[in-house]
Amino acid sequence: MENRSKIENQTLLYHPSFEHDSCGVGFVANISGRRSHWILEKAVEAVVNLTHRGAVDADAKTGDGAGILTQVPLTLFQKEVEKLGFQVSDPRDIAVGMIFLPGGNPKLAERCTSVVESLIQKYQVPFFGWRKVPVNPLVLGDKARDTQPEIQQVLMGRPEALSREGFERTLYLVRREIENAIEKENIESFYVPSFSNRTIVYKGLFVASELKGFYLDLQRPDYETALAVFHQRYSTNTFPTWPLAQPFRMLAHNGEINTLQGNRNWMRAREPALSSQLWKGQIDQLKPIVMPRGSDSASLDNVLEAIMLSGRELMHSMMMLVPEAYQNMPNLDPELKGFYEYHSCLIEPWDGPAALAFSDGRFVGASLDRNGLRPARYKITEEGVILLASEVGVVEFDDARVVEKGRLGPDTERGLILKNDDIKKEISARRPYARWVQKQIVRCPSPPALSHLQTEGANFNDEELAQQQKAFGYTIEDIEKILIPMAGEGKEPVGSMGDDTPLAVLSLRSRLLYNYFKQLFAQVTNPPIDPLREKLVMSLNTAVGSRKSLFEETEEHARLIKFSSPILTGAELQWLQQQPEATFATATLSALFDADLDFKGIERTLRELCETASAEIDRGKSILIVSDRGVSVTRAPFPTLLAVAAIHHHLIRQGKRMKASLIVESGDAREEHHFACLLG
Repeated sequence: MENRSKIENQTLLYHPSFEHDSCGVGFVANISGRRSHWILEKAVEAVVNLTHRGAVDADAKTGDGAGILTQVPLTLFQKEVEKLGFQVSDPRDIAVGMIFLPGGNPKLAERCTSVVESLIQKYQVPFFGWRKVPVNPLVLGDKARDTQPEIQQVLMGRPEALSREGFERTLYLVRREIENAIEKENIESFYVPSFSNRTIVYKGLFVASELKGFYLDLQRPDYETALAVFHQRYSTNTFPTWPLAQPFRMLAHNGEINTLQGNRNWMRAREPALSSQLWKGQIDQLKPIVMPRGSDSASLDNVLEAIMLSGRELMHSMMMLVPEAYQNMPNLDPELKGFYEYHSCLIEPWDGPAALAFSDGRFVGASLDRNGLRPARYKITEEGVILLASEVGVVEFDDARVVEKGRLGPDTERGLILKNDDIKKEISARRPYARWVQKQIVRCPSPPALSHLQTEGANFNDEELAQQQKAFGYTIEDIEKILIPMAGEGKEPVGSMGDDTPLAVLSLRSRLLYNYFKQLFAQVTNPPIDPLREKLVMSLNTAVGSRKSLFEETEEHARLIKFSSPILTGAELQWLQQQPEATFATATLSALFDADLDFKGIERTLRELCETASAEIDRGKSILIVSDRGVSVTRAPFPTLLAVAAIHHHLIRQGKRMKASLIVESGDAREEHHFACLLG
């Protein structure tokens, strides 16, 4: 205590007030599943107390966005359906589509409602009618009011032939068709916050304190729910708009996804390989899985929704998308480790500092990223109420009635509290993931076991070596400042952050293609995460081979080759080329062109390279080695980044990218940034 008081009395560079994060997020729920207006009130109180987490525009009213996700309030909407002249014996069969229509443009709004109605009719979903959502625009700031959409709800019923599970899946299909149809007409001001028989989202471009004042439904005593997810947005990566307010259809997200562009690209690449016994011939209606113009959180929500409605439970889906750092974690249950390794063969993590609250209307839960870089705290009371939020104190609870604190996800349908270990143990035991992984994954032997392989080298004399270095754009500085430290000391070269060389696009000298992409990487003062010091949460493991449908689970999904690093030695490459199994057949593609070709000739050769890659996949090759060996006076190399990018995107357009992995055998990549570009 004495030491603490000494520290507190000093003037330090650090102060606890510096500890702040971006968005405010959380949930409140009745564990037994009992619906009440009180739960809604507490959720609104919580998000209002997170108002400081968001930013405010110059008008002092327009915020970055706030909102709430709840169960569909049954009593409220049964009354609304009756007002439209319909009777529903069980209000759980009512579905509500929350729709943002183009504001200030009646013709465009009418066109959108026409598309919505026609596609509801196409899927034979009973249509009750439209309900204009009661709102109070006077609480909005000028910018929010100027961009306010026309907010309406479409009310629907469950077809007798469908179960409630099948109804939710049909509603997803209807909504995706609606969104795609509107997208084709280039109507950007249309958005569907929710379209479900389980959940509904009320959100908008305002600060949280105005949520209840704007949406008058939230003041109605008959608005009852057993759970509510709330969110106050702080816009970092995207400009604030009505659609980008949170929660989204299934989750609310505090943080950012650092791997976003790669995640989106890979989802697009795997779409042609998607198949599902549930969707069958309708699966193409779900594409694109990730909708354009969405934020990082919206994109994650798109993928979570698609995976869950394609047959997996909510918790299972979240474990796939935001996995633990399982590979080097001591004492981790082998079955759980097998679960994570198996699913790493299906999809890459959506990685970044994050706290997530999510719900499908039955379950509500929370998850942190693998590093735990966003806070999330909770309380459980004697009355069976759980509150989780990105900070403490968002709702006043008598601490004498608080019985537990921790991280968990309550199941309001079964009246249970499912804790982290219980959830993961249950889900990882549903299939023999660990046995599948052990049996199917082929692991590259360690370097000593490959010592018998004679790797192909190049014996150049001084003149030939200089020619090769010139061909690949090496400079004296590259050799002295980069290669010699790495070769002599086995470590990355260290230099100052200052760089007075002009941007590649402005330089008068010939620059490597990698240098044109330098500014795409964040120029921040945060030190990079060190994979040695942070080995518990870092991994360089890389898998190659043909990938199967994300929406299915079979033992064969794990039939891949795994390396301990994405950078291969010559012996490892030779070992890969010698694999006898047809599943891992390789083909080498020459990334060279005739040195005397003009620009059109070079472009034609690059196109032929892409077509050759596609043809090799048709011949059953699942590993393509893009090599620039053989450079000479008459044969010049493509920039490796150009060759790989061209093949990669050509295969995506052909719908073949997930059928093969690309291996690069390159003479021009020599520093961290080059490898980062190639991997990206």
